[in-house]
Amino acid sequence: MTTGAPTPTYPARPRRSRLRTYLPLGIAVWVVLEIWLLTVVAGAASGFGVFLLLVAGFVLGSVVIKRAGRRAFRNLSETLQQQQSGAAPTTGGGNGNGLMMLGGLLLMIPGLISDALGLLLLIPPVQKTVSRYAERTIDRKIREAAPGTVGDAFQQVRIHRPDGKVVQGEVIREENPATDPGPRPPLNR
Repeated sequence: MTTGAPTPTYPARPRRSRLRTYLPLGIAVWVVLEIWLLTVVAGAASGFGVFLLLVAGFVLGSVVIKRAGRRAFRNLSETLQQQQSGAAPTTGGGNGNGLMMLGGLLLMIPGLISDALGLLLLIPPVQKTVSRYAERTIDRKIREAAPGTVGDAFQQVRIHRPDGKVVQGEVIREENPATDPGPRPPLNR
């Protein structure tokens, strides 16, 4: 039976990215593998030995994160002191702190696969390789960003003034007196 009303046309849903599609499945597989590997190792050695291994990984991970955080803070302090003194800041001193922190976090997560990945991230050649790969991937994603996305916002960090000058961080708001409601009352706390 037809009522004569047109059937509603819904806009096509945008495609989900591969990451959003497969990330939950990947996490579930990773958790199942971690639990299975822990039970296999506990059966071969002992449950207490696996417990000590997990505690040692947690302690080692916390030490690595603390050390990387101190190094990052020291590099930040040195850079700020160089900028205040007027000297050109040196670069290259803080490479790998983020990957060291990620390695420490993976060591702190209970599981043997995450511990192995965390230990791999503590090796300097692996850090350099992962860092270069991540930098190339991020640069490519930002260059390919569509208008209106977060990546597009990173491309448009400069604001153009009406006279053609480019000033970073300056916001120009042109007000129309006809639509301007006048002074605004102060915000009360």
